[in-house]
Amino acid sequence: MSASPSNPSAVVWPIFVMALGTFVLGLTEFSSMSMLPLIAETYAVTPSMAGNVISGYAIGVVIGAPSFMLLTNKTNRRTSLIIFAAMMCIANGLSAIASSLPELVFYRVLSGLPHGAYFGTALLIAASMAPAGKRASYMSMVFAGLTIATIVGVPMATLIGQNMSWRVCMALVAALALITIALIYMFVPSSPVTTPTNLREEFGVLKNKLVWSISGIIFVGFGGVFCIYTYLADTILNVTNSPEVTISIAMMMFGIGTTIGNWFISKLADKSPLRTTGIALLCSVGVSVIYVFAASNIWWLYLTVFLLGASVGLAAVIQSMLLDVSPTGHAMIGALVQCAFNTANAIGPMLGGALLASGASFNETGYVSAMLFFGGFIMWALSYLQLRNRNPALATS
Repeated sequence: MSASPSNPSAVVWPIFVMALGTFVLGLTEFSSMSMLPLIAETYAVTPSMAGNVISGYAIGVVIGAPSFMLLTNKTNRRTSLIIFAAMMCIANGLSAIASSLPELVFYRVLSGLPHGAYFGTALLIAASMAPAGKRASYMSMVFAGLTIATIVGVPMATLIGQNMSWRVCMALVAALALITIALIYMFVPSSPVTTPTNLREEFGVLKNKLVWSISGIIFVGFGGVFCIYTYLADTILNVTNSPEVTISIAMMMFGIGTTIGNWFISKLADKSPLRTTGIALLCSVGVSVIYVFAASNIWWLYLTVFLLGASVGLAAVIQSMLLDVSPTGHAMIGALVQCAFNTANAIGPMLGGALLASGASFNETGYVSAMLFFGGFIMWALSYLQLRNRNPALATS
């Protein structure tokens, strides 16, 4: 098969299969967050010690994303996907049988290694298959696997963990990864790297100021998402004063918002990616401020969390913009995007936690979120100015 099939219907299965892989990654990353109390109970450790499981995964992503994207930059991309899916299968299987917390943390580092590389490779394949003017949409369909995981997969995994064991959940994720390997081999077209680059060319991307300013939208701005999301459960319990069951509903609303936002924003971005990104960032600033006041009512909170989730739809759009401004070094760009997300995942909770330590209420993390989103908008403005100087046509798109 060709990486650019002439028949549009031939794209459906490859996209679906690659999205299944991102679904597995979403389960691997987010389901462990909801099962931390179960993990802490298993190993008789404090919740903060169990939190090292989350940090271990993030460390794996930051290490693995650039390393494996560069190591496989001359390998057929379908072969690379199979390798990364096999790593997911093995690491999750080992996690399910970990005999101690340090052992589990080590296996979670291994689980994170293929995360960014799989994402980056799958998005590059989707971009190569897309017809003119549809690249953002095709990339968003691959990304949709992760968003669906937040709606369906994580709640189901949490239920399995609570009623059976978190080990069973991780074993099932390993089984899904194994299925993904077979489906990639069967349905994803061979995607040879037609113009392989050397390490000098890949690292040369880092000299491009525009690449850094666009990536900065994620590094800074997306910290706003994680700042609120991390303390959402505490906000519901301590500010909204709602029962625990509403936490799952709020998480589901976030996932639904992410899925719809991923589709809607990508459609707008097919016509005007730069303008869409700027408007979405400003809207996210407003949503973050509203969150502070909406927290007093669970129904308004649901709506606000839904809109916050929609902002995640910018992810595929920003990666598409990076591909536009850098004709080479796409492996490094894929790695950089994943590193940016995980950095944002550290910055947001850290700054939100610092505010809480000063005596602020949980819902007031919305103010920190708003500042981070506005910081992302500043990075967008810097990108716009550079684009206007380089190529006025792109700046008006």
